Amino acid sequence: MLKKLFQSLRSPSRRTQHKRSTPEVLNSGQHSLQKAQFSRYAVNIVERLQNAGYQAYLVGGCVRDMLLNITPKDFDVATSATPEQIRAEFRNARIIGRRFKLVHIHFGREIIEVATFRANHPQDEDEDSNQSSRNESGRILRDNVYGTLEDDAQRRDFTINALYYDPVSERILDYANGVHDIRNRLIRLIGDPTQRYQEDPVRMLRAVRFAAKLDFGIEKHTVAPIRKLAPMLREIPSARLFEEVLKLFLSGYAADTFEMLVDLKLFEPLFPASFEALEHNPTYTHTLISEALINTDLRIQQNKPVTPAFLFAALLWPALPGRVLRLQAKGMPPIPAMQEAAHELISEQCQRIAIPKRFTLPIREIWDMQERLPRRSGKRADLLLDNPRFRAGYDFLLLRETAGEQTDGLGEWWTDYQDANDAGRRDMIRDLGSKDDGTGTGPRKRRRSPAGKRKRAAGTDE
Repeated sequence: MLKKLFQSLRSPSRRTQHKRSTPEVLNSGQHSLQKAQFSRYAVNIVERLQNAGYQAYLVGGCVRDMLLNITPKDFDVATSATPEQIRAEFRNARIIGRRFKLVHIHFGREIIEVATFRANHPQDEDEDSNQSSRNESGRILRDNVYGTLEDDAQRRDFTINALYYDPVSERILDYANGVHDIRNRLIRLIGDPTQRYQEDPVRMLRAVRFAAKLDFGIEKHTVAPIRKLAPMLREIPSARLFEEVLKLFLSGYAADTFEMLVDLKLFEPLFPASFEALEHNPTYTHTLISEALINTDLRIQQNKPVTPAFLFAALLWPALPGRVLRLQAKGMPPIPAMQEAAHELISEQCQRIAIPKRFTLPIREIWDMQERLPRRSGKRADLLLDNPRFRAGYDFLLLRETAGEQTDGLGEWWTDYQDANDAGRRDMIRDLGSKDDGTGTGPRKRRRSPAGKRKRAAGTDE
C-alpha cells in the first residue's frame, strides 16, 4: 500500500508551479464526458446561472471522478455569482457557513452545493476581517474573498480538483494540468505545499484520502512537508476533524488510509492514545485496527450498514486495557474499572475529535460488553443474548481474538450458544458450571446464609 507514497521520478511541470491565466481547453472530442452523465439538477443550475449572465461550471470531484469512470458522490458548481445573487435566482437555496460561505440548493433529497469563485487572501494586515482572516501560523480562519475564475482555479487544493466542466459547451477548462495528473495517477498540490498546508492543515488528510480512494501516488513535493507539519492538525477544530475522519474511514478504503496516516505521522495528532498503544504494543494494536478497517471496507463494498461507533471503538480499544488494569490495581472491580477508564479515554479523545454522544454511548456499551460476555452462569447468558448491544459486543470479541487476544475460547462458545436450541443451551451452561462459575476465574465455593438459600430456592437470580 505504501507504494502510494513513493516519490514521483518525474519532475513537476513548470506550468503547475506558476499561475496560468489561460486554461488548457479540452473540447468535447478531446475528453469522454457528456452532459447526460451529470446530475440534471446540477446541469440545470449551471444553465440558469449562465442565462442570468453569470459564469458557472461543474467543478472539482465530480469532474475528476467522471474522467476516472467513478460515480461521483455529489455534484458541485462554481460560479461568479455571489451567495446572495445565487439565492435570488433559486427559491430552494439556502446560504450556509461562516468560515467558507456556500449555497445549498435543495431538490428533494439531493443537494447541489454552489460556491462563489474565491480569490487569494490579501497579505495586508488591515484586511476586512468579515471576509478574510488568518491566524499566526497562516491557517485561514475565514475565506470569503471572491474573485475570478482564474483566481478560483489557483485557490483549489489539488490539480485534479481544478477542472471546470461547462455542460452547455461540453468543454473542460484545465488551469493546473489536472488532466495530465489524472492520466499519470498523481496527487499534486497547486502552489507551494508548505504554504498550502499551513493555510489549511486538513489538506494533508485530503491528500491521503484521495491517494487511497483513487489509488494514486502523492507527488514528491506534495508529500515532502507532511511529516513535519502533521502536528498542525492539533489546531483544527475537533468538530471539523470528526467529519474528516468519517470521510477517511467510511469511504471504502480505510485499511489503506490507516497505513498511510501512520507512515506520514498523521495518526498521532488524530488519535494520541491509540498512537501510544501502537508504539508500545505494535503487533496487537496494528492487527486489531487493521482487521476492523478491512471488515469495514468489506461491508461498504457489499452495501452493508456500518456504524462509526464500532469503528471508533476499534480505533480506541488498544489504549483501554492498560487503563483498566491500572484502576483494578487500585482495588476497583473489573466492570466499574472498565466504565471509568472508558469515560476517561473518550473524554480525552473528544478533545481532538468531537465524537457525538450518539456514538460515544454505543462505544462504551460495546466495551462494557467485553467485561460481561465472560459472565455466563445462570440466566446471564440469555440476558446478554437479549441485550441490544450483544451483536456488536460479540463481533468485537471476535475482532479481539483475531488480533491475538487469548479468551479461552469465549468467542467460539458464544458462536455455539447462539446456534444451539434451548436444551443445548442449558447443557452448555451446566457444562460451564462444572468447570467454573462462568466468570472466567475458575470454580469458587461460597457459604450461603439461610436467607440466601431461601432466595435460591425461590428462583431469585443473584
